[in-house]
Parts: sequence; C-alpha cells; structure tokens
Amino acid sequence: MRTFCRSPLFDTLLFLLLLAGLGWLILHSAENVGYSWQWYRIPRYLFTLTEEGVRAGPLLQGLKLTLIISLASLVLALLIGLFTAVLRLSDSFAGRGLANVYLETSRNTPLLIQIFFIYFVLGPVFDIDRMAAAIIALSLFEGAYASEIFRSGIEAVPRGQIEAARSIGLTTMATYRHIIIPQAIRTVLPPLTSQAISLIKDSALVSTIAIYDLTMQAQALIAESYLTFEIWFTVAAMYLTITVLLSLFVGILGKRLKLP
Repeated sequence: MRTFCRSPLFDTLLFLLLLAGLGWLILHSAENVGYSWQWYRIPRYLFTLTEEGVRAGPLLQGLKLTLIISLASLVLALLIGLFTAVLRLSDSFAGRGLANVYLETSRNTPLLIQIFFIYFVLGPVFDIDRMAAAIIALSLFEGAYASEIFRSGIEAVPRGQIEAARSIGLTTMATYRHIIIPQAIRTVLPPLTSQAISLIKDSALVSTIAIYDLTMQAQALIAESYLTFEIWFTVAAMYLTITVLLSLFVGILGKRLKLP
C-alpha cells in the first residue's frame, strides 16, 4: 500500500498561504467596515516612557493582575482537584458523598453565579474581599474539572502496581506519593494544560465584581477613549499570547518528560 508523504516545505507554504489569506480577509473587512481606526493611540495604554524608564500602562497593569489571579487560582484548583479525586476513589462513604456534592454543585452552576454568591453573600459574613472572592470562586470552579482529570489519571495506573505497593507494606499516603501520583501526572499534564488555559480565559469574569484585571481595564479605557475595536483586539491578542506561550511551555516540558 502506497503512502503519501508531504514535505515540510509544502506544509510551510500551505501555512503561509492560509496566514496570508486570513490577513487579507481581516484587512479587507477593516477597510470596508466604515470605522476610523486609530491604532496609533494604543501604545500609550500599554506603556509610557518616562525619565525613570518604562512605565506600565493600564492594559499591562491589568494583565499583571490577571496573571496573579490566574496563577493563584490554578495552584488552589490543582490542590482541590487532587484532594477531591482522592476522596472520590477512597473507601469513605462520607468522603465520596462530599466530593460528589461539590462536583455536581460546581459543574452545574455558572461561574458568574458562583462569583456573585461568594462575594455578595459569603463575603460580608466571612469578611472576604473581592480579590479573595475571585480566587476562591475560580479555584472551586476549575478544581471540579481538574478533579475529573486527576481521577482519570489515577485510574490509568495499573492496578497491579497499587496492589504490589500495599503488599510490601506501603500506606495509602505513601502509595499515592511514590507510585500513583508520579505516573498519573504524566497522563494528566496535557488535559490540565487545557484546563489552565480555560481558567485564564474564565478569569475575565472577575471584572464583574470591579476587579481591575485586563478585561476591566479595557472596559474603562473604552468608556474613556471610545476605541472599542482597537482595545478589544489588543486585549484578545494579549490573552492569545498568554495561552499560546503556556501551551508551548507545556509542550516542551512534555517532550522532556517523554509524555505519551
């Protein structure tokens, strides 16, 4: 049976052709939309040059806050997800029930409602500020999905290895630490990357409780400058850059770890 092999040059040319076509489509649409583009005003919202050096503009300040919220939420979401996955696979009836209630509640209610509930309902009771409310809401929401990813990774570890670990006297904690987690992490890293990207995009919802992240800064600038399209396109490019860099980093890490 003959197989058709394409050369790298052909793939490169095809990619460049598609990229050129997309660029032409965007430029053609921009010229015919009847809008006065003012891209020259955008750099000042990214950074300004002062006597002290480069000063971050509103969009970069918002990007910094978005990254802080996303990183803190991701760490907590991974811890919550792993703990919930272990509970679901445990022999404890109460533990499994608690994990199931949490998963069903988090996955079947909108993230926006969860943010509002934690900030407006629980916030005054437990003195939770808006930053903490945003991180808690994102962590709980994304942790529910991370839990399913961890559970599938744990279940992918051969049962014989777990039984062998128990036969030589390893405790449940030691079995997870030395046998299960090291193997499961190799399996779950790619889907966890997708979940991390989803978290970064979902973080835009924290602007609804007046946190000046990237999205909120963009809304404030649009109200001030009326550069609706320019600012939203810039913000979209910034989100895209973050997620692409994250995907590339995990891809390189996966090759070093020789992930399947």
